[in-house]
Amino acid sequence: MVAQATPVNAAIGALRQHLEPLADLRHVSHLLVWDRETRMPARGSASRAESLATIERIAHERFASQDTGRLVEAAAAGLDGAPPDSDDASLVRVLRRRWEKARRVPGELAAELARAASLGERAWVTARAESSFASFAPYLERNVELARRYVDCHRGVERFRCAYDVLLDDYEPELQTEAVSALFEQLKSRLVPLIATLLQRRDEVSDACLHGSFPIAGQRRLVAEVVGRMGFQADGWRLDEAVHPMAVGLGAGDVRISTRWDESFLPSGLYAAMHECGHGLYEEGVDRALQRTPLEHAESLGLHESQSRLWENMVGRGRAFCEYLAPRAAELFGERSGLEPEALYRALNRVSPSLIRVEADEATYGLHVVLRFELEQQLIEGTIAVGELPEAWNDRVQRYLGLEVPDDARGVLQDPHWAAGMFGYFPTYALGNMIAAQLWEQAHAELAGLESQLSAGELTALREWLRARVHRHGAKFTAAQLLARVVGAPISVLPFVEYLERKLGEIYGPVRV
Repeated sequence: MVAQATPVNAAIGALRQHLEPLADLRHVSHLLVWDRETRMPARGSASRAESLATIERIAHERFASQDTGRLVEAAAAGLDGAPPDSDDASLVRVLRRRWEKARRVPGELAAELARAASLGERAWVTARAESSFASFAPYLERNVELARRYVDCHRGVERFRCAYDVLLDDYEPELQTEAVSALFEQLKSRLVPLIATLLQRRDEVSDACLHGSFPIAGQRRLVAEVVGRMGFQADGWRLDEAVHPMAVGLGAGDVRISTRWDESFLPSGLYAAMHECGHGLYEEGVDRALQRTPLEHAESLGLHESQSRLWENMVGRGRAFCEYLAPRAAELFGERSGLEPEALYRALNRVSPSLIRVEADEATYGLHVVLRFELEQQLIEGTIAVGELPEAWNDRVQRYLGLEVPDDARGVLQDPHWAAGMFGYFPTYALGNMIAAQLWEQAHAELAGLESQLSAGELTALREWLRARVHRHGAKFTAAQLLARVVGAPISVLPFVEYLERKLGEIYGPVRV
């Protein structure tokens, strides 16, 4: 006799069966984006945009359908007291919130957002290469127009207190613009005087060992070794090149990351790869029971960015890891490079404002994020026109970083996010720094001898701690919920600032402000 499924299992089973094709479509869409960024011929952009638009329309309409709503409610009714943090209860909770938002958006608008994002991203590649904002502006205007239409779909929803809340919610659920602004004001109030203090001592620290001749073949070997120690496995990962590094999970056993190379500046390829590998470890570490459901990816991009920033900076630019990294780099590039552990540690953490966000030091990085956060709010609210963006960008770079922007490529065109319509994403980078510092403190409290392991290039214990505490949960928890579970505190600026003061104090002397 075949046992009959209980009602709760039947309801959850029906819901999962309904969702599995949607997960497959998302994987296909992500694969097309990956190929576009790394392999696709330039002339394929128009047809690729149509393919992505079609997949998005089909997936969106199926997900936003009344069938999904009925299945969610049936599953909710059958939970029968299941713990709130169980897989089934989490699936219902997350799905209900996402479905309520998705059903307000017409399928054709979802498709047009995907189409415009794909066309915009390819136009950005050309515009960046030519340092021509004028050629890119029409694509950005289209993306801004569509973002405003998307916001309009949610007018009157109580939890969205301003237009930007709608967009932020796609990347950082249940966090409002007002709260982010308050965190960023605290961050600025601590970073600005800290940076000013350190700039007075700029000449005390040299980064000369990072500049020179670093053949790409040697960089590839170093990157392969480092990401291998982090958890990159050749039978389940790929590492490719892209104009702007990225990472994506395409389902169990298929993680893609990319980097970019600069023969004259060692950190570019290595730290981009470590950053993206941090993202990849999150995707790889999600519990297999959550695969092919909406829980198979992180709910919070701030949490996701915390992983990439932790590996890139707290590990990769930490004193302990430099003990391992410097000798390997010297072997590959020659003793003439001056890559001793202490010199490397000091060089990697030299505070000096720069034009490019992804190459910014840890102290000035947050200001790069804040200026983008402020500008994209103005774009969405209509208080600044697309054509005014370069001037507004350059003005903020001057005010926040004290730098003159020489051209669009090193200014407003340096990031692909607005080209791809990802308004609301930028704040998660600075939020990620804050969360990373909180997790870093907790990891040290729970992992005995962590610094000794890092100095030997042993990264397994940290990776497995992060997998158990963060990665395996996928989208079950928001950033606030997960931090409450792991560190027992809400997101905070203070641990990150204190981390910076300790680290930079080792290099510059006492820097507390």
